[in-house]
Amino acid sequence: MTATLTQKTTERLDELCINSIRFLAVDAVQKANSGHPGLPMGCAPMAYVLWTQFLKHNPQNPKWVDRDRFVLSAGHGSMLLYSLLHLTGYGLSIEDLMQFRQWGSKTPGHPENFMTDGIETTTGPLGQGVGNAVGMAMIEAHLATKFNRPGLPIVDHYTYVILGDGCNMEGVASEAASLAGHLKLGKLIMLYDDNHISIDGDTALSFTEDVGKRYEAYGWHVQVISEGNTDLAGIAQAIEAAKAVTDKPSLLKIRTTIGFGSPNKAGTEGVHGAALGEAEVTLTKQNLGWPLEPKFYVPDEVQQEFAKGLDKGNQAESQWNELFARYEAEFPELAAEYKRVISTTLPGGWADALPSYKPEDKANSTRNHSGICLNALAKVLPELMGGSADLAHSNMTYLKGLPDYQQTNYAGRNLRFGVREHGMAAILNGMVLHKGVIPYGATFLVFADYMRGAMRLSALAGIGVPYILTHDSIALGEDGPTHQPVETIASLRAMPNLLVLRPADGNESSGSWKVAIEKRDTPSCLILTRQNVPNLAGSSIEAVAMGAYTLVDCEGTPDLILIATGSEVSLAVTAAAQIEAKVRVVSMPCWELFEDQSQEYKDSVLPPAVTKRLSIEAAASFGWGRYAAHHVSIETFGASAPGGTCMKEFGFTVENIVMQAQALL
Repeated sequence: MTATLTQKTTERLDELCINSIRFLAVDAVQKANSGHPGLPMGCAPMAYVLWTQFLKHNPQNPKWVDRDRFVLSAGHGSMLLYSLLHLTGYGLSIEDLMQFRQWGSKTPGHPENFMTDGIETTTGPLGQGVGNAVGMAMIEAHLATKFNRPGLPIVDHYTYVILGDGCNMEGVASEAASLAGHLKLGKLIMLYDDNHISIDGDTALSFTEDVGKRYEAYGWHVQVISEGNTDLAGIAQAIEAAKAVTDKPSLLKIRTTIGFGSPNKAGTEGVHGAALGEAEVTLTKQNLGWPLEPKFYVPDEVQQEFAKGLDKGNQAESQWNELFARYEAEFPELAAEYKRVISTTLPGGWADALPSYKPEDKANSTRNHSGICLNALAKVLPELMGGSADLAHSNMTYLKGLPDYQQTNYAGRNLRFGVREHGMAAILNGMVLHKGVIPYGATFLVFADYMRGAMRLSALAGIGVPYILTHDSIALGEDGPTHQPVETIASLRAMPNLLVLRPADGNESSGSWKVAIEKRDTPSCLILTRQNVPNLAGSSIEAVAMGAYTLVDCEGTPDLILIATGSEVSLAVTAAAQIEAKVRVVSMPCWELFEDQSQEYKDSVLPPAVTKRLSIEAAASFGWGRYAAHHVSIETFGASAPGGTCMKEFGFTVENIVMQAQALL
């Protein structure tokens, strides 16, 4: 009898806790009259089990380095996460929940890691969180292999994900999951909210594949929980089983009912992306035995139950601190290095490794210069690692003499992403957010379009990923217009908080890498040539940080200013010597950095009184109007021919620049 009463008491408390999660979400969405209540209502049981029984975290120190990472890839269900953060003690108040989706609140429509403590990554675009989580799990394995010693596992945590049908439909998740299976990331566990509903209706309209078999084919361990609405023990047992499988990532396919408890909308698209409505909120609360008032109600016993997690979190961190103290005493140099990389502190003098060049040095492509920089930096920045989307020897990204990151060696620093640009960029974001490494990824510039969703999140969330984008213009040649990115640079420049760096030679390539490494809160795109370019007199590593600088000047006020980037700077320099006027040549490797300078500096480079300006860039002129009224540009798609021929036929020659300049004068 006593056991039965205890069980019933426990079941009642579990139900109260789960319904508290549900109705905080329901009330917040209803108050905002905007949001997605269905996922929190259906996922509350699995989230409750995960957060109270398994998740290793300390709400009083959200950045504790050995915490488990939790990613809500189905970010539209953000109120699930906000409810959990409030209940578990992360300092998110009821008032914050009441301000869901309102101006300046800590509870925006989708989770933002830079806005609210306890949120690991910015999610919303479906599938991106899966990629982020793969990156986090990869770095946990990397750092564990690199730093752990027998009996001293200072890096030992899991990455958990809640994802939905939409995430599993998105290709970015498929790419990332495929790589995770190949890498055998056993500490990656994903809970799939298998509710069969998307915004348009039942997933039978468009999504009838066997998701479990797909993941098994990827190399994942797959379990099915058929009653995710009520089977808390089954969910817990499945998570335990997933943790026991150390050589495969795990997918828990948990069958749920979207909008669980709503008498008229549960199991339908009607509860997916809109508030229930006051009448349905009342019916749902009555159906689940919940008080109609007050709104945002949390029973005292629920608060007390969740508060137990604070002691548990403090204890977990205290135990880790004791472990790390023993580690530090036994391995002081390793401990110091771990603290350095996890804090994103750069070692003193690291930039001295960057090569500098003189005009007499041999011409080279900027992709080669970038590869030289990477290999030089790899010697002084052990946290530097990366790779490309199956183009390492075209992008010049391979770190010579260093091992590959593989299932047999997580300490490797050469990443093999395969032809997975979408997944690569999302994974890189997760790597940076985990902390402990500086990862880079590469492809051809034209394929930045494949990565744009993740790159946009890099910029939005302040994730300092260096993106290496080679074959930057029509000069790549014979591959033709499908591979010639005439419009891509302009589109990247349109993105806030993204540095677009197009270096002209070896010094500017080194300067671009200096900027990319230093900017930990801003992603950088290094736009690099396939063809060789000369090293220019007056080019500068340091000047890249100014965004633009005077490379060639004249006496007095110039009659004309030539402004160029990348491989076209050398054309401008040669043309300037042939123009019968006073000409200044400005190299502008990065618009965004130039705009950050003082008005005085900007006016010194581009004097407002000098209105005759000509921009020169082998790309679309879109956006150049802010700096020049006239352009040598390309306003059509390219052509399949040798690179030199393309440049000549599209007017990127000294002769054409001189002619265009003389016409202005």
